[in-house]
Amino acid sequence: MAETHATRRFDIVISGASFAGLAFARALLSALGNEIRIAIVDRTARTGTPLPDARAFALSAGAQRMLDTLGIWKDVAAAAQPVSEIEITDSSLEAGIRPVLLKYDNHLDQARETGSAEPASHIVPATALEQALYRSVASDPSLTFIVPGEIASFTDTGSAVAVTLRDGSTIAAALLVGAEGRRSASRDGAGIKTIGWRYGQTAIVTTIAHERPHNGHAVQHFLPGGPFAILPLPGNRACLTWSEEENEAKRILALDDEGFLAEIETRVAGRLGQLSLAGPRQAWPLEMHLARAYVAPRFALLGDAAHGVHPIAGQGVNLAFRDVAALSEIVVDTLRIGLDPGNLETLGRYERWRRFDSALSAAAFDGLNRLFSNDALLVRAARDFGLGLVDRMPALKRRLVSEAAGLTGDLPRLFKSERL
Repeated sequence: MAETHATRRFDIVISGASFAGLAFARALLSALGNEIRIAIVDRTARTGTPLPDARAFALSAGAQRMLDTLGIWKDVAAAAQPVSEIEITDSSLEAGIRPVLLKYDNHLDQARETGSAEPASHIVPATALEQALYRSVASDPSLTFIVPGEIASFTDTGSAVAVTLRDGSTIAAALLVGAEGRRSASRDGAGIKTIGWRYGQTAIVTTIAHERPHNGHAVQHFLPGGPFAILPLPGNRACLTWSEEENEAKRILALDDEGFLAEIETRVAGRLGQLSLAGPRQAWPLEMHLARAYVAPRFALLGDAAHGVHPIAGQGVNLAFRDVAALSEIVVDTLRIGLDPGNLETLGRYERWRRFDSALSAAAFDGLNRLFSNDALLVRAARDFGLGLVDRMPALKRRLVSEAAGLTGDLPRLFKSERL
């Protein structure tokens, strides 16, 4: 149901119907049902039709397990492509041959031991994921959408957070969660600063159809302008995600379809046969940011509002879902014993759980981008040697798969397929 004016009391108010915001609502509703009342405030009047989005995500096994436990994965699976193998190359754009420096099987160890073939990741179109998340909460009577709506200000009253919307109406809750994405107005309203920088790169995304089957292989070409990823999709299709220096990106994006496809063919380097465009092109500037704090009195950040990372490893949505799993676990456990989920001590548990992991991941992705976007001869030789060395170390490759699968560290219960 939808409202444009409301003065009500909720248990939780979520600012932003993002992937993280919708998943957090689903997690709380799955655990508490009609025992909780949630409001989602979003500027877009959502009707279940997704906004145009050319992206696809490399969804980790841990995130997939969370979605499955919440009953969402069944609506995503048909659009998802299991990744069977990952290849990494490092060459100049003009290189006629791109030797594979690192290749590894993308299945989990325990899957191999049991004779199954559980992939460590799936490629999932952003629109399919958004639709499934929205449908999972849209008709729940414990959830109210306030759309189109936007939070103007909020104040901790001691016993609640009082929220004033742009239209002048007010609502209140025990906890406000900021999940609007990188340009989080609620984060600014809470007085939380960020640290970060721009890369001078632009991300370009589109979908292609191709002649030869991809066999579930994902490819990461490291080119001087930035990483170029071929992410397999069901059928003979792939999502292309690549980074270019800003001026070069402007040139590429200004090309007509024929010229744009020629740029793609140069980068794909003939591995998939004849190509054609199968979706729109989109682009955005690349930057990294980390919130200096994840919580404030009666306030918490989720997903890109807390951390925006370089897409080089495709882990942004997985970090967001780990936030969701951790915060929902803490909030559900707190409510079940009759305590206040907006208490700063309670929220501090969430910040300690997630902030270090997010900062470490952001630093790692930043370092990888800087290392592989450098075309200096000695740097290229050193990194190629390193990739070749890793390729000859099966144990290390298995460790990399497990890390990318989101199955290491202090896991939230949802990432272990356990209900809240």
